[in-house]
Amino acid sequence: MNIDLKSISEIVQIFNEEDRNAIEAVVAESEAISKAVEMIVDAFHHGGRLFYIGAGTSGRLGVLDASECPPTFSTQPEMVQGIIAGGDVALRKAVEGEEDKPERGAQAVREYQLTSQDVLVGIASSGRTPYVLGALKEAHTKGVKTIFLSCVPPAEELKEYVGHFITPIVGPEIITGSTRLKAGTATKLVLNMLTTISMVKLGKVYNNLMVDVHASNIKLVERSIRIVQTVTGVDATIADTTLKQARGSAKIAIVMLVKNINRTDAVALLEKHQGFLRPILDDLKQMET
Repeated sequence: MNIDLKSISEIVQIFNEEDRNAIEAVVAESEAISKAVEMIVDAFHHGGRLFYIGAGTSGRLGVLDASECPPTFSTQPEMVQGIIAGGDVALRKAVEGEEDKPERGAQAVREYQLTSQDVLVGIASSGRTPYVLGALKEAHTKGVKTIFLSCVPPAEELKEYVGHFITPIVGPEIITGSTRLKAGTATKLVLNMLTTISMVKLGKVYNNLMVDVHASNIKLVERSIRIVQTVTGVDATIADTTLKQARGSAKIAIVMLVKNINRTDAVALLEKHQGFLRPILDDLKQMET
């Protein structure tokens, strides 16, 4: 209360204190988040996809998280997708009224052709966005695995068509009703975990290195070179040359170097191990000892 009367430094302190509440709320949902990741990984293993759907800030955060997967983990664009009420134009400015239309959410599920192999995460901080609820209802009728991420306790009727809930209860916002604040922070934290941990469990991370990074710009090429150097111990020139032979794949380049094999054989060896780098490197260590 009376935040408009406080100094800038006092308001900054208020934000810091309230953001800690958002983090604690996410921590309290650790078990629910773990279960959601298990659902997503299982879907990926069976050829399924992950979809986020939301309106406003919730929709934008879903699109953001999905769009980061291809460059970070070299996933195909269709593997993780974000859907926002009002379409791409809503990423930059509000599309009034779209979030109030459950039929639009249902239509999106049909347009993206979700199936029983897929997972749909509906994101609605308030727990009642009609667009999101419409999508979840339609998805349920198609056998899609449904997850609802909200910052309030779920209404009882949602359990009829939602299979799993993640509900970090962040409490009232600093500016009443502005869910882009604590609710937005909590949502981003949860989405970070859903995709990142899923990708770890698909073998796209070795130690804490993004070995499946898609080297699509100078910064990521340089990062790929450093990753290859870190794992193999070669100098930058050899790492760069091998990366080019591996068509930009740090993971393939690493296997080529540690096994002294060509790209084709490195790809085949990774396929044998379902894309996981660790068992290949562990085998090498055992041979050396």
